Amino acid sequence: MSREAIQFRLLVNVTILGATLFLGTVAFMSVEKVSLTDALYFIIVTMATVGYGDIHPVTAGGKFLAVGVIVLGVGTFVGVIASGMELILFRRERKAVLEKLKLIVGVFFSEAGTRLLRLFVSWDPEVSEIRTSFLVNGRWKRENFAAAAASARRHAFRLDPGTPELMELRSFLIGKRAFLVRLLENPALLEHGSFSNLLQALLHLVEELAERDSFRDIPRADRAHLVADMVRVYRHLVGEWLSYMEHLKAHFPYLFSLAARKNPFDEDARVEIGEDGETDD
Repeated sequence: MSREAIQFRLLVNVTILGATLFLGTVAFMSVEKVSLTDALYFIIVTMATVGYGDIHPVTAGGKFLAVGVIVLGVGTFVGVIASGMELILFRRERKAVLEKLKLIVGVFFSEAGTRLLRLFVSWDPEVSEIRTSFLVNGRWKRENFAAAAASARRHAFRLDPGTPELMELRSFLIGKRAFLVRLLENPALLEHGSFSNLLQALLHLVEELAERDSFRDIPRADRAHLVADMVRVYRHLVGEWLSYMEHLKAHFPYLFSLAARKNPFDEDARVEIGEDGETDD
């Protein structure tokens, strides 16, 4: 069952419970001629199935009213408890799935994503317009990542690879095809539509590249088609990389440190830490 369905059921039960509590209290005060405190106390202990017996209806109308409260209120009260527990368990399960998904995304960038992004960045003739916006470091906060995402949305995402670059990309992606297929088969990806879209676009690009033995004499329209497929992947890849870096920054500082030192947008990026031990993170 989806979270929305559980929340809706919980809302319905809470609404019925609240209405029963209010109307039952008012009715019990009127029929049994008891105080607000006693009426409210009786309704609550009845719906909670506690039933201390210290307060009980003495009139026929009060007894019929108590039966109605038991039939309607007790079931609704139990439904609220059950729905609340189900929502808590759902959130725990979803959190575990999302954590697993972030691990999958991390494996993707370690095995293929970072190098692929570095290739695209090197073929982007207008990357200088956004390069400084993506120099992630340890001082970044949520607003810095939001500003970088806004820069990405404004970027034109053009690519101008030559024939050798297309051959390099083809060789690299064909070597990663089996790895990408295994990632796409993971059921956790159902919780992350944007990353699934990236993998689907990437596998389509692999298929397109694999069908061509050479790129030297292909028609201009065919080259433009391949570049459009590459740009689609490039656009998705940048967004996922930013999200992944923000996740590492918040939860895994040691992984973030290495990822920041391998930043594909940083022309001076180097994995080694200097003699002074200082890094940008």
